[in-house]
Amino acid sequence: MKQADCIIVGGGIAGIQAAIQLGRYKHDIIVIDSAQGRSSIAKAYHNILGWPDGVSGHQLRTLGRQHAEKFDVEFLEDTVTSIEKKRDKFFIHTKKGMEYQAKMIFLGTGITDNIPPIKNIYTTLGTSTYICPDCDGYEIMDKQTVVLGGGNAGAGMALTLLYWSKDIIYVNHLKSKIDEKYRKKLKANQIPVFEEEVEEVLVDAKQQLTAIQLVSGKIIEAEKAFTAFKGNKLNNGLALQLGVHVNENNHVVIHPRTKETNIKGVWAGGDLVAHSEQVTISMGDGTQAAIWIHKRLLGQPLPYD
Repeated sequence: MKQADCIIVGGGIAGIQAAIQLGRYKHDIIVIDSAQGRSSIAKAYHNILGWPDGVSGHQLRTLGRQHAEKFDVEFLEDTVTSIEKKRDKFFIHTKKGMEYQAKMIFLGTGITDNIPPIKNIYTTLGTSTYICPDCDGYEIMDKQTVVLGGGNAGAGMALTLLYWSKDIIYVNHLKSKIDEKYRKKLKANQIPVFEEEVEEVLVDAKQQLTAIQLVSGKIIEAEKAFTAFKGNKLNNGLALQLGVHVNENNHVVIHPRTKETNIKGVWAGGDLVAHSEQVTISMGDGTQAAIWIHKRLLGQPLPYD
């Protein structure tokens, strides 16, 4: 059974940043990643310091992994199926049948977006189709934009995007109920609503969105799109398995300063703990948790010990 000072579950932005910091402390670190995180499908982030022209999630993860490997951090592609705490040690089992032991655990298992399998939608994510208005609202500035969503969630997104563009169209792909208060606001802001499923995202030679085709055959021209579907899945199963506390939105509860959970030796960061879902915040979580993991490994007291 392979042992480590800390095993990081999830090789996304928070996990890799924690790995870099812990590697620089010369601890034995293993990152176990299923390669399914949301950052692996994002074609471009535009609001990160140092990347004025944007950077893809794949590039950021690749560079981050190379950075961490300079400090002998080990990366394994596998899926953790269970973690059990026995006294002061953690025992990890994976889908490939491997077993590991660690003194500390960092959970960076993140969130899985609910994006319907509409043709071509994944090829445009981060370049002309977006999910997060705080991240990418700027990208639709004064551009014709279509919101693909369902019910009130999509209506709310359409109204939010008015800050950046007044040329918004809402396609209620799920044909879910839209409350009257939202319908009134959509009408007052001259946002057309189509109650129809999307057949395909039409793209040009550079895989940029040019239009949306509905199942009826109707084509809605647009330069940009946003998705707004309820049902994003917080990957908090391992945390719950360990007895970690979650809040009313099922996000993992952590100490604001150290990022440790209520279970001693279990730390968390990134989208698993923060509804803001920002790459830069995930980086901060990873670094801050690593600093306090290091102190705990040295036997130093934490603020609440």
